[in-house]
Amino acid sequence: GRAYVRDKVCQEFKTLGKDNFRTLTVIANSRKFSNATLEEISHLVGEIVSLAETCCAEGADPSCYDAGSSALSAKSCDSPSPFPAHPGTAGCCAQEGLERKLCLAALRHAPPELPRYVQPSNEELCQAFKKDPKDFADRFLHEYASSYGHAPLPVLLASSKSFLSMVSACCISPMPNACFLKEKLERKTLSLLTLMSNRVCSRFAAYGKDKVTASYLTMLAQKTPGASFEDLFPLAEDAAEVFSQCCDSVSEDCMQKKLSEHTAKVCGALSARDQRLADCCLGQNVLQNYFCISALPPSPAPKLPEPQKPTSEQLCGEDGARHAKRYVFELGRRHTSVPDVFLGKVYEASKKAIGECCSAKDASACFNSKRQQMGEELPAFLEKTERFCGQYNQLNFVDFKKRLGESLLPTAPNASPEQLERLVEERADFASTCCPATSPPLYCASKV
Repeated sequence: GRAYVRDKVCQEFKTLGKDNFRTLTVIANSRKFSNATLEEISHLVGEIVSLAETCCAEGADPSCYDAGSSALSAKSCDSPSPFPAHPGTAGCCAQEGLERKLCLAALRHAPPELPRYVQPSNEELCQAFKKDPKDFADRFLHEYASSYGHAPLPVLLASSKSFLSMVSACCISPMPNACFLKEKLERKTLSLLTLMSNRVCSRFAAYGKDKVTASYLTMLAQKTPGASFEDLFPLAEDAAEVFSQCCDSVSEDCMQKKLSEHTAKVCGALSARDQRLADCCLGQNVLQNYFCISALPPSPAPKLPEPQKPTSEQLCGEDGARHAKRYVFELGRRHTSVPDVFLGKVYEASKKAIGECCSAKDASACFNSKRQQMGEELPAFLEKTERFCGQYNQLNFVDFKKRLGESLLPTAPNASPEQLERLVEERADFASTCCPATSPPLYCASKV
């Protein structure tokens, strides 16, 4: 209701003060409208801050906020509007009153899966900061928040404020480079938390809780293929629960606290299974340990017999999704170089088959036809991907590209050297983005 919105905004405005409220509003709207220009964001932020300043003052008319926010939604529906453009705006503007305002407030651009922000050199930072500190801060907040828009709002806020504090301190220091080095080391944990939470929450937004559990399960299986399903499945469920609780949380330490607790569980359960993982767990900083674990390359696959395919009774029982996850886990530990985005396709196919076959007249016959089709396509699909990403994981990048050129030559004998080079570059770019376990899921699914 309206009073709740006004009370919430006014409480934030009074608690944070005008400057911090403005900073939070820049971050929240840059994160929400990642495709918007700084100019569009500045227009919107100016209006929101002005509304709060006027209507949250002592003695302000109780109807001030409602009238002001209605005027703001009317301005959003003007053509042309100075605010961020969105394909859904027209649909919201067809509504009236509170419905229109709530509809406009729910609009957002999908954040980029690959962060765009590139940190300038120390000299460039100080040059821009000294020229116009306020413009520098706005520009940074907009670029950083729109680039890492999947990270939880409290993480983005803490990381952004810490960065601006570092720049303002080091650019007036007599020894700027030494100052930057010291400050960057101190904010390393916060930088890692921003990077990792953006990555895991991007995956959670793309996959949802069920598929993110399967994805995390295969990631662990490929790093520790000797571990059992019973060892890994609770850890995958725990990770999915952390992401579901913290990705949209406004609690200040949700992600840091829960991710640290989860890392301790992973270290406790798997250190004895893999020496590399045990080495990651020796660090004093738990978040750096998590980053170390997630960056581990896959282990060599053990020699195992063909995995047992789940029966139609198992798939159509109440634990059907768990049996599908177990099968993908078994594929993951046998094909440790096949990245998540490919195994995710297998999991999707299994879930789709469950949806179609369990309601069919003859579930068993339905599954048999699906298995036959999969049996013809899957081995070649896995073998090709295993070879491609396996080479990427094992070779340095120059040798990988050389090997790619050699393997592509027979398939395109009439290609000119320029065409061949373009093919090699395309595949090398795909490998470097989509073979690692940390690959962006939607981007790579479209590339597959």
